[in-house]
Amino acid sequence: MDEVLAYVAELVAFAIIVFFIVRYVVPPVRKAMQAQQEKIRIQIERAAETEKRLAVAEAKFADAQVEARQEAAKIRDNARADAQRIVEELRAQADREVERIRLRGEEELANRRQHLLRELHAYLGQRSVEVADRLVEEHLADAGARSATVDRFLEELDAMSARDAAAQPSLVASKGES
Repeated sequence: MDEVLAYVAELVAFAIIVFFIVRYVVPPVRKAMQAQQEKIRIQIERAAETEKRLAVAEAKFADAQVEARQEAAKIRDNARADAQRIVEELRAQADREVERIRLRGEEELANRRQHLLRELHAYLGQRSVEVADRLVEEHLADAGARSATVDRFLEELDAMSARDAAAQPSLVASKGES
């Protein structure tokens, strides 16, 4: 009989413990999990938005390059047409003028390209710093996340340096064509 009472008492104590856990522990844990899921969802949305902005900026940059090349081609074509209409005595002067216009067009094209690159780098750098700042603040909230973040950052740096090293020959080749 004492064993049955002890078993019932243990069962009642277990039921009380389960009740308190379900009543007072599970809801805050569930809320914390939902809050964390919401933060992750927001971060994913922000990352997608940033990717879209980057794609738009890259498209604008590509369009600007095409437009600048077309403009340079028009300048060269106009200079050639002018050179053909000029009389023989002025041919040397016209050739110098054509060369000056071509150089100015190329210089302007190079300046525009550099300006666009600087703007794009500044914008992307600013956005990257903002996103990185938010991500770092959120991830460094606990020690496990800090350790994982540092490891992942080091891996990304290694990957970026490998990509940059692989891209260097193609950049040198494309500068040689310009």
